[in-house]
Amino acid sequence: MDAMSDLLRGFRAEDGAAVAAADIPKAVTAGRLVYADGATQVFATDGRTTYSERGSDSVGEWYIDDSGRFCSFWPPSYRACYALRWMVEDERIVGLRFTGVRDGVTFDGRYE
Repeated sequence: MDAMSDLLRGFRAEDGAAVAAADIPKAVTAGRLVYADGATQVFATDGRTTYSERGSDSVGEWYIDDSGRFCSFWPPSYRACYALRWMVEDERIVGLRFTGVRDGVTFDGRYE
């Protein structure tokens, strides 16, 4: 949690507020995210991402599209874009909520 705290120190957000396009890089690289099913994901500043589930890793890429949305690419051909919202508890940023632009499916990632 220390790495996340350092990157987001002094940053103010409200629970459920959209993450501004300019803040997406800081938000996704602030720390390892843990999902409800126990899977984890790390977003690197160079645009790479690693999703780990049950001892297996998948490597992909993340980027911000021309519309300012967070998107990911998983070779060989899967692309998806998401609306990102802050998760805040007791005035502290605890994670990110991802909502698929195409399918509306929502999942939460909590900073580890």
